[in-house]
Amino acid sequence: MVSEELIKAQLAKTLETTDFPALGEKYAGKVRDCYIKDNRRIIVVTDRISAFDVVLGTIPFKGQVLNQIAAYWFEVTKHLASNHIIDVPDPTVTVATECEIIPVEFVMRAYVTGVTTTSIWYHYSHGTRRYCGHDLPEGMRKNQKLDRPILTPSTKAAKGGHDESVSRDEVLALGVLTPAEFDRAAEMCARVFAFGQSLASQRGLILVDTKYELGRRRDGSLCFVDEIHTPDSSRYWYADDYQARFDRGDEPRGLDKEYVRYALAAGGYLGDGPPPLLSDEIRCEAARRYVSLYELVTGREFVPDFDEPLARIHKNLKF
Repeated sequence: MVSEELIKAQLAKTLETTDFPALGEKYAGKVRDCYIKDNRRIIVVTDRISAFDVVLGTIPFKGQVLNQIAAYWFEVTKHLASNHIIDVPDPTVTVATECEIIPVEFVMRAYVTGVTTTSIWYHYSHGTRRYCGHDLPEGMRKNQKLDRPILTPSTKAAKGGHDESVSRDEVLALGVLTPAEFDRAAEMCARVFAFGQSLASQRGLILVDTKYELGRRRDGSLCFVDEIHTPDSSRYWYADDYQARFDRGDEPRGLDKEYVRYALAAGGYLGDGPPPLLSDEIRCEAARRYVSLYELVTGREFVPDFDEPLARIHKNLKF
């Protein structure tokens, strides 16, 4: 585990943005800076953190954790479903096959939880009993386990917009997937999510929900892109005291960026208007949680890289 002193020392050294024209045409997402050239996508995972569909600031070591935990999951799930990864030449960089990105997020949920306006709990607590095409029973409580995991797709809003949860029929109406492609994607997501839940359980964790992104290769085949089961795309709880805390009505202990969402929500921010600045205390605690999750899930010690990131990336990618 990285010491508190090292995390604090990294507060002023986070990777916020990149500018590498030699790598290709740049597209900057909320967290990743992508460069596209010669049918390859070079993904630089910055230390930016987003929640409520807005960028909030940076978290020490976050990019390294995300890139390396995604690489881990891509490796251990490649026998279950294809992915776009080619190489990981730098702690914060992934080289991948360029794909046509499907403009839909595939969200798998196993529990009724969340704090955002797109969360299943928000809709349930406001009276919704049919969510993304799934019927939900009466009498459920926040953080309760569903009878089975469900797929709840979401539109991908432009930067500054808000995603919207939709049903299979609504996705098909958009015309971005054929019925056969949607069903193939749904089956891929269910298979990888079940594997992730099983592995997390072996590590003493609950994989609560996750968001997958898929792409279409030039030959038309679908594959996973971006990331799998990272603390940005997924919600993890400790398994040992989940039931006791649920019975008491307490929130589960988590190891993901939900901590940041709750911290902001407690201060009254739920995504409307400019976000407040993250305190150093929140940034350090978030970093600790990201590192802890990496070590728990992978079973490996996290080895932080303290080199100046822009020069290191330039050197490792040899451009």
